[in-house]
Amino acid sequence: MLSFSKIPNHIGIIMDGNGRWATKRGLPRNFGHKEGVKAIERTILACQKFGIKYCTFFAFSTENWKRSKEEINGIFNLLRDYLAGGDNFFVKNKVKLKYIGVLSPFPQDLQDALKDTIDKTKDFDGLVVVLALNYGGRDDLVRAYNKLLKDKVEKVDEKMILNYLDTSFMPEPDFVIRTSGEERISNFMLYQMAYSELYFPKVYWPDFNEKHLKKCLKIYQKRNRRYGGIK
Repeated sequence: MLSFSKIPNHIGIIMDGNGRWATKRGLPRNFGHKEGVKAIERTILACQKFGIKYCTFFAFSTENWKRSKEEINGIFNLLRDYLAGGDNFFVKNKVKLKYIGVLSPFPQDLQDALKDTIDKTKDFDGLVVVLALNYGGRDDLVRAYNKLLKDKVEKVDEKMILNYLDTSFMPEPDFVIRTSGEERISNFMLYQMAYSELYFPKVYWPDFNEKHLKKCLKIYQKRNRRYGGIK
């Protein structure tokens, strides 16, 4: 049984398997991304139900620019339609939206739509959903170090570095899930995941639902988090 007293404060999700889900069905890869958006919605509603406070979705990495122009444009169009639509999911469900990463390479209208939704949801006090967009863990660290240099900081410690990362507004992830069965973290929150619990369910992201998340949480609750010590 799921214990609501042991729910992770922050979960990170590496949404993997959209393309393979579509290919197995003889469909274009972008159809998998479209179905993946529905999985995001289901997961957000499940996070609210289970009392999770922060959920970060790895939506577009610094390495995803290597994909075909057609696939990248398809992802941008999905984001554009999703955020700029009249029936905004985040507003309707009172979900605070934030982002990490560098938006400047994205089309201006997409940047505007994202920032508009962030502004409309900024006063909500429930679940915080974070989209990692043009985000990479190494890039996050490089940008943090450059900010430290610019501020002429002579001596740094672990907490100071955390305060200069994109994720400074939220706690480090307790639990990171990567779907599709691939067992790697793909440059996601490298510094922040030092003591995160990891789980790699075999389900492709477009099929992920509340039942899968509940199973993941049960597995998390069986873990013994020692942080290098002994309990």
